[in-house]
Amino acid sequence: MMNVQSGDLFFFYGLLKQGAAGSPDHIDLAGGGEFLGPASIRGVLYHLGDYPGVIEGEGVVQGMLYRLNDLNLMPLLDEFEDFDPDDAARSMYLRRCTPLLDRNCLSTNQQAWVYWYNFDIHDQQQIKSGNWPE
Repeated sequence: MMNVQSGDLFFFYGLLKQGAAGSPDHIDLAGGGEFLGPASIRGVLYHLGDYPGVIEGEGVVQGMLYRLNDLNLMPLLDEFEDFDPDDAARSMYLRRCTPLLDRNCLSTNQQAWVYWYNFDIHDQQQIKSGNWPE
């Protein structure tokens, strides 16, 4: 798995989106990087209670693009997303580089780190709009 570098892009679709209700106070995203605006990826979004999860699929998921400048935020982000780089099987989310989509929903050359839901969806409700919260 590739390591995150300063200046890398992240795609946030849930609680880490700028201004999201319930976003973590202990992670200073504004101080450690910058929000770059709306973005989208290919996938299917599900409502998992108080937060969403995205899995592979042919839908479009809406979110926010973020540039990480302070690598000291990485352990906090991974912990918040319940991602352990040394124990992927037990991690709730996996962090993977993912192609971003353009306005026509076509893949671009630009990639961002995305936290993908790692467990079975079971009977969770799909968010058909691809935008959380609906």
